Amino acid sequence: MKTIRLYYPLDNLQEELQDSAAAIGFFDGLHRGHQDVINEMIEIADEKGLKKAVMTFDPHPSVVLSPKKQRTTYLTPLDIKLEMLEGMGIDYCFIINFSSAFASLEPDYFVQEYLIDNKVKEVIAGFDFSYGRYGKGDIDALRAYDDFGTTAVAKLTTGDEKISTTKLREDLANCRLEEVNDALGRPFEVQGVVVQGEKRGRTIGFPTANVEPEYRYHLPAKGVYAVTLKLNNEDEIYKGVCNVGVKPTFHDNMSRVSIEVHLFDFNRSIYGENVTVYWHNFIREERKFSGIGELTAQIGKDKEKAVELLENL
Repeated sequence: MKTIRLYYPLDNLQEELQDSAAAIGFFDGLHRGHQDVINEMIEIADEKGLKKAVMTFDPHPSVVLSPKKQRTTYLTPLDIKLEMLEGMGIDYCFIINFSSAFASLEPDYFVQEYLIDNKVKEVIAGFDFSYGRYGKGDIDALRAYDDFGTTAVAKLTTGDEKISTTKLREDLANCRLEEVNDALGRPFEVQGVVVQGEKRGRTIGFPTANVEPEYRYHLPAKGVYAVTLKLNNEDEIYKGVCNVGVKPTFHDNMSRVSIEVHLFDFNRSIYGENVTVYWHNFIREERKFSGIGELTAQIGKDKEKAVELLENL
C-alpha cells in the first residue's frame, strides 16, 4: 500500500498515481459501518478496473473545529488503521493534514485539488459525509461533478441506533463492551509493550503483565475484563483477566490509568515484548477493597469468571 500525505497548500502532485476509487472518511475504529463504505469502494474498483484508495484525515477534525470536544485519543490510532487498511488490500491511502487552513477551503477547491487532481474517478462515502468550509459540501454536491462518480453508503444500525465512532466511545466509557465488539465486528484491541510495574501481583499469587499502550488509545472504562493477549512475535493467543484502572486499594490519588493482565497458566518473563490485548467481556467495575485479603479473594472470583467467559474461544 502506498501512503500519500497531503498538506495544504498542495505542491506535490502525485504524477505516478493511477485512476482510483476512493472511500472517504475518518474511519476511527474501522467499525462495520466503515467496512461497508470500504467494501463498496472495493467492489466498484474491481468492477471498473481502478486502484483501491482510502482518503482519511489526521488529526481528527474536532482538534480544529471543536476545541471543547476535541478527540486526541483514538479507537484505531493512525498506524494501526494503516495496518488494517493494508490488510484489506488497499492500494493508496491518502492522509490529509486537517489543519485550520484546510478546514477553511471552499468545497470546490477540495474537490478540484484533492480528488480530481489525484485521479479519483469514483468517490464512495457515508450518506452524511460533508467537506469544505463550514461543511457546506455534501454528497449531493459531489454528484454534480462529471469528473467522477459518487456513491453514498446508507447508515448501518444495530437496534435503533446508528453504528458510529461516537457511540463506540460512549459504550466503552459505560462498560458496554459486548456492544462495542458487535459494532466493530471483532474484539476491541490495544497494542502496547510490557513494562516494569509495581510487582504487587506476584506477591499475592496473581502476577501481571503491565501493558503500556504504544499509541493514544481511547481505553475501556476502569474495571475488570476477560481478555486475550498475543505476543506480536508469536501466533499463540493467551487467555487472561485484565484490570484497567488506578489501583485504589493501594493508591488514593493516582490519576494515571494502568493496564494489568494476569495470564492463565503462564510463567514467562515478557518485559519489553510488544503485545496486543483483545477485550472480550466486562466483568465488574474497579473498586477499593479493605485490604489485601479481600482484594485477593475478589481477584480469584474474577479469574474464575474470566475462565468461564473465555471457555469457548
